[in-house]
Amino acid sequence: MNIINSLKWRYATKKFDPSKKLSAQQIETLKNAFNLTATSFGLQPLKLIVIENKELQEEFVKYCYYQRQVADASHLLVLCIENDTTTEAINAYFDLEKEVRGISEEVISKFRNQLVAMYKNKTLEEKQLSATYQTYIALGNLMTVCAVEKIDNCPMEGFMTEKIDELLNLPAQNLKSILLMPVGFRADDDFMSTMKKVRKPLNETVLEIL
Repeated sequence: MNIINSLKWRYATKKFDPSKKLSAQQIETLKNAFNLTATSFGLQPLKLIVIENKELQEEFVKYCYYQRQVADASHLLVLCIENDTTTEAINAYFDLEKEVRGISEEVISKFRNQLVAMYKNKTLEEKQLSATYQTYIALGNLMTVCAVEKIDNCPMEGFMTEKIDELLNLPAQNLKSILLMPVGFRADDDFMSTMKKVRKPLNETVLEIL
C-alpha cells in the first residue's frame, strides 16, 4: 500500500518554495519516466521541455493567468506534441525497432505498411488530437512518479498556448505546447498542503462486475 500512501500525499501544489531545488538525479528520473510512458503504437509523438531558467520561468507567469507556481517551482516541465505524425516519423520508429531488437524487415514490414497507410488516412486534426490525448497519459505517469519520489507538482492546462509556443519558439521546432507541470517542493506556508484529500467513496467511483 506504499503507492497508495504516496498518492494520498500528492496534491496540486499551490505554493512552491523557490529556495528548494530538485537534484540532477530527480530530474533524470522524471525525464526517463516521460520517455518510458506508453504511447499509441510506441510512436512517441510527444516532447518534454525541461526549464530551469528563472528569467524564462518568470515570463510564463503572465501567460498562465498569474499563477506563481510556474516561476517559483524548481523546474518547469512543458509537455508538447509534434504538429504532425509523418510517414518519415513512422519509418524512423520501425528502423529504430530493427536496430534495438535485432529483427529483420520481413518481421515488421506488414505492420509498418499498415501504420503508414492508417496515418495517411487521418486528418492533421485527428493526428494532433490523438497526440494530445497521449500527453495526458504522460502527465499521469509523471504525477505518479513524483508522488513516489516525494516531488511536488501542479498539473496545468490553464495557460495561453499560442503565447507560450511563441515564447519557446515551438512552431520552428514543429511543436505545440499542451500541458505545463511545475515541479519542486511545497512551501511550508502552503495551507492547502495540510488539508485532507476530498474524494468520493470507492463504491461511488468504482463499478465491479463479478
